[in-house]
Amino acid sequence: MSIVNGVDGPRQIVLLTDGMDTRPYRLRWPRSSLIFDVSPAGVYELARQRLEGVGAKIAKTCMLLHVPYESSDLQESLRMKGLSGSIPSVWAIQGLPVMNLAMLEELLVMVSSMAMKGCTFFGELSVRLWEPGSENYKVIRYTEHGSTNSFMSHGFRVDIVAYDEIARNLNRGSPGEDHGSILFVAQQLRLSDDQMERWRLEFQRIEEAADEDGFEEM
Repeated sequence: MSIVNGVDGPRQIVLLTDGMDTRPYRLRWPRSSLIFDVSPAGVYELARQRLEGVGAKIAKTCMLLHVPYESSDLQESLRMKGLSGSIPSVWAIQGLPVMNLAMLEELLVMVSSMAMKGCTFFGELSVRLWEPGSENYKVIRYTEHGSTNSFMSHGFRVDIVAYDEIARNLNRGSPGEDHGSILFVAQQLRLSDDQMERWRLEFQRIEEAADEDGFEEM
């Protein structure tokens, strides 16, 4: 929440989940937050019905929008729901069924295209993405470089966060090494597609104004 609270202006939060995430209902989001839940449609609908059945509600000052993970064009679906690449957003992933490295690459392309420069993308991913077929959950020590490259190639500066470090910060015992996942915090270093388009239009306007000035001087 500290990342979300640090965002100036309208808050856009994109949660990439398994559809059973209760955080939109139980966390105290800043006013005017737009929360986009990207998850499998069937699981999300079942969870929503159960949560609302026990009285769970979204704060009236916020809005929760679901985007089916099965969408043929996830980026366009998010855009149609109102996500803008020209204002800040925060992206978090946990539980989304990313089954292989190709699916992760597609996800990183989408986030890189839609997240404004300087935005944060963080969460949890399985180490199996970098070790196909491996049953050794301790491979994080050997795959950290590979996972870092996956993010850097799409314009993200990324830090891999150790579970032990989080446990120490929470004054809890070590969870051990057999967790099978990595935690990461990444920052977008590129301009989003919307920002690029804005710069293109501005540059075009400047060129056209210069051409008009040159014509008047002739």
